Amino acid sequence: MRVAVCPGSFDPVTNGHFDVFERASKMADQVIVAVLINRTKSSLFSVEERIEILTQVTAPLGNVRVDSFYGLLVDYCQKNEVNAIVKGLRAVSDFDYELQMAQMNFRLAGVETCFISTNPLYSYLSSSLVKEVATHGGDVKGLVPDIVLKRLEDKLSSTM
Repeated sequence: MRVAVCPGSFDPVTNGHFDVFERASKMADQVIVAVLINRTKSSLFSVEERIEILTQVTAPLGNVRVDSFYGLLVDYCQKNEVNAIVKGLRAVSDFDYELQMAQMNFRLAGVETCFISTNPLYSYLSSSLVKEVATHGGDVKGLVPDIVLKRLEDKLSSTM
């Protein structure tokens, strides 16, 4: 079975992320969307909330499941018999960093990395940008799935 992982923080998941998940789901038998647990970074949504949101967002994709991990991605890949890491690339600047990571992951565990070029509709989109715009009252409709939009509105209204 061909198993791919799409790792990230997904705080919050955007339509750009979903596009990558959907495209990866057509290339692998199973896709794991793996939420990185980063204890040094403060997040808007907890890991549990992100898993819940991602599970709802990816529900229409029958071969996608959501999980979380801490530590090295290659260790997660080995434990879960993952054949490939799938990453979306928005710009050349993403490639510079991701290429180094791909080469290190291959050296450490022989895990291949597959890059998917981002749909031009989402080439400027990032979770950080969505959070910044939403935090200042900007409209992020169409940039995130409707489920995320509602959760963002609820989260930000409760912190103000």
